[in-house]
Amino acid sequence: MVSVEWRNGVVRFIDQTKLPHEEVYVETSDYRVVGEAIRKLQIRGAPAIGVAAAYGLVLVAHASSVTTMQELSEEFYSAINYFSQTRPTAVNLFGALERVRRTFDLNARAEIPDIRRYLLNEAKMMQEEDADACRKIGEFGAGLIQIPSSILTHCNTGALATTGSGTAQSVITTAAKQGNVLRVFADETRPLFQGSRLTAWELLRAGIDVTVITDGTAGLLMQNREVDLVIVGADRIAANGDTANKIGTYVLAVLARQHGVPFYVAAPTTTIDFKSRNGRNIPIEERDPRDVTHIGNLRIAAEGVGVFAPAFDVTPNEFIHGIVTEVGVLRPPFVKSIAALRTDGGAPDGNQPAVPRGQRA
Repeated sequence: MVSVEWRNGVVRFIDQTKLPHEEVYVETSDYRVVGEAIRKLQIRGAPAIGVAAAYGLVLVAHASSVTTMQELSEEFYSAINYFSQTRPTAVNLFGALERVRRTFDLNARAEIPDIRRYLLNEAKMMQEEDADACRKIGEFGAGLIQIPSSILTHCNTGALATTGSGTAQSVITTAAKQGNVLRVFADETRPLFQGSRLTAWELLRAGIDVTVITDGTAGLLMQNREVDLVIVGADRIAANGDTANKIGTYVLAVLARQHGVPFYVAAPTTTIDFKSRNGRNIPIEERDPRDVTHIGNLRIAAEGVGVFAPAFDVTPNEFIHGIVTEVGVLRPPFVKSIAALRTDGGAPDGNQPAVPRGQRA
């Protein structure tokens, strides 16, 4: 299963809003359909969003309505603006748009057929790089889990959220193959249930023992010493290590610190926003109040009630034991370990184990 891909001149993606009941794939040659799919969470997960947007820009160049370079340029930049307004928190989106834009500008004097080929090659390269990063994240992260462990995760970080094997979930599946996963507790992840709908579905398909819990159950599990470590994904990581992830992640980090449970973030380096000095600079998307007041078409809240529906929160760096990337595990102080990525690509040590079961960090 690939969450989003280029196939025979169209973009093909799995509609994640239909899961786990239906496995429905959509094929489109219209970049606006891709953009709306991102906005409506049919395509979701920071790495997958980035690749999808890149392919969306490729569709602009392939449109039959584009016959001159001026038409292509106008439509291309209009599409960039369109995609940039779909999901404000996921930095991979903006990185992908910028990367494809640079390719376009560098080849602005080429013929349209050549530009189509250059843009498609760039987008395909991004997908390949994402898949490779997922594999390496899994390998480095699995090195943290050297004994059979019970793992808690939040939201969805698997193949659905990327174009590879996932981020935090790649760590889990790799460790499971090594015999070091006893069970996984998957937060349901209100209000859209990415944990119970998507993560549980993926882990079941992988043959991993998974138990869905309500978001409020995590504290009890930690209090009862049933969780050995927490690992989550990220939508944007600031230069100091502050991390934006699905709403409810910060609560998990606070609980983990209180109970001495190691808390890890897993994400490719493309999720690091070097321009954001700290978490206060990260824009937080707010979703439709209906996400909270309804489950599907069923209203569960009283008419007229006020709603605050942020899609993400920010976990301060001091709550994070390590950030698992495709170049290794970044360690505190994150200002230094993240800055090293810009200077020499500093590949940190990925082999330091997590705190063994029954011990405290």
